[in-house]
Amino acid sequence: MPTPTPPHAAAAVTTGAFDRGRAYQLHPKVALRPERFGALAYSYDTRRLSLLKDLDLVAVVRSLADAPSAAVALDAVPTAKRPAVERALARLVETGFVRERH
Repeated sequence: MPTPTPPHAAAAVTTGAFDRGRAYQLHPKVALRPERFGALAYSYDTRRLSLLKDLDLVAVVRSLADAPSAAVALDAVPTAKRPAVERALARLVETGFVRERH
């Protein structure tokens, strides 16, 4: 018999899998606050806080609204760092800080 999912866990994951070919944007109920290490992302919806510990990741997240796809936004990241930034972006999509743009 499967273990029931706690209600707070179901609310945390709001979107599907990350696809670099899709267009994304910062969730409208998420605020980014610049910090020396990158930025703090706060969701007014879920009251969750996420640390973005990389300036390139912050730049990608901020550029998503204007980029035709996540792949185009990721092109600005140095090649050596791109896999790590892409994994972090995928996690932000999974946790609902970033969502697909329609």
